[in-house]
Amino acid sequence: MKIKPSLSKGTRDFLPSEVAKRNYIFDTIKSVFRKYGFEQIETPAIEKLETLTGKYGEEGDKLLFKILNSGDYLAEVRNQKSAISELEPQEITPLIAEKGLRYDLTVPLARYVVQHQDQLAFPFKRFHIGPVWRADRPQKGRYQEFYQCDADVIGSSSLLNEVELLKIYAEVFEKLRIANCELRINNRKLLEGLAEYHGLKDHFESVITGIDKLDKITKEQLLESYVKLGMPSNSIDSLKNLIEDITLKSDLVLTDILDGKKKTTIGQVGAKELNFVYESFIKNYSGQVKITKDYTLARGLNYYTGLIVEVKINGFAIGSLGGGGRYDNLTEIFGGQNMSGVGISFGIERIYDMMEELNLFPEHIAEGVKVLLVPRDSQTEEYTFRQVQTLRDAGIPAEIFLGNVKKQKQFAYAEQKGISYIVEIGANEMESGNFRLRHVKERQEVGSGFTLSELLQKLS
Repeated sequence: MKIKPSLSKGTRDFLPSEVAKRNYIFDTIKSVFRKYGFEQIETPAIEKLETLTGKYGEEGDKLLFKILNSGDYLAEVRNQKSAISELEPQEITPLIAEKGLRYDLTVPLARYVVQHQDQLAFPFKRFHIGPVWRADRPQKGRYQEFYQCDADVIGSSSLLNEVELLKIYAEVFEKLRIANCELRINNRKLLEGLAEYHGLKDHFESVITGIDKLDKITKEQLLESYVKLGMPSNSIDSLKNLIEDITLKSDLVLTDILDGKKKTTIGQVGAKELNFVYESFIKNYSGQVKITKDYTLARGLNYYTGLIVEVKINGFAIGSLGGGGRYDNLTEIFGGQNMSGVGISFGIERIYDMMEELNLFPEHIAEGVKVLLVPRDSQTEEYTFRQVQTLRDAGIPAEIFLGNVKKQKQFAYAEQKGISYIVEIGANEMESGNFRLRHVKERQEVGSGFTLSELLQKLS
């Protein structure tokens, strides 16, 4: 039976031209990371489920791709003499799946740091580029398999690390010529203080998850969802007041709350940290990227404890192009000493889609094959093959076109591959050692009578 070729939902193939554009983005980001002293690492795509679960919140855990144990994965269930129908989902998973695909690059980093801490210099500044997987509903700019591009600092609590990471964001987006870029920042301590002020301290995690949805649903829809979940009416009223406070986005309102009669120490700390990062960035940056304090910004991942950031493009409905923040307890979870960390991530897929739509990629991103040598007949193939090797040995990317086809197809082949020049070689060229160079795109002759050394000079 023939199988119709198709992809799993939420995944994509990339043509060579698309890979060149993606590499342009990766190379741009890498150059800035290295400029700021970050080193590249790698971790496996597969992690133990115990490493991944419990770090992303209840909703995040639902999006983990789990890998069935090899062989008879139901054997453990049978050994316990239990029917799957009698077990709860959370009881089944540990019996049939011990591993999962990584959800992000931050949790694997924390595991990596604890395992290799004796081999690392701290503060440890690393960057990592690789695919991650989330069982999310695919839509524009959102995929089930996608690349993340992270930079983190582990082992330093200085807020100047946050400022430096924000400057990295700004520099990368300037290099990519992405306009109307805005860095939106907030602080989880500030949000925790507000939750405490409104009597919602015990509901903080679920409150954060809800606030994180305010850019997608209305506050009325959010409150209704908590009613359906059975949150007490007095807590619903408190949540409503909290949402009204943060949507005002007023420094004065928040100062009155945090410094008022019901002082919240953690909220005051969060506000001071937020103001320090905001003001330090403005003092140390003079470019076009804007920075804004956004009190509705929450970021739903459970591990954030301090500053949080997202990158938005004003006037372009594609979601955030990056995000990150401070996390204080991740290494402790894996049995290591508590080392504070802070990091950012670039949303490569959305950056690519936006740059493609706005035609922001340079016309010539990467120089591939520069010249195509075409033997006119089988008698000149071996000679042409030797000339190709000479060009390659001189450092000029070159290719030989094998197969007797019409000139039009030769040019079409070269044009599709982005090759700039064609050299045809027949009996005359083989005897004289002189060559004629043609420009592919313009279909015009650049010159004739070039010796091989002159040709090398012309193509260099």
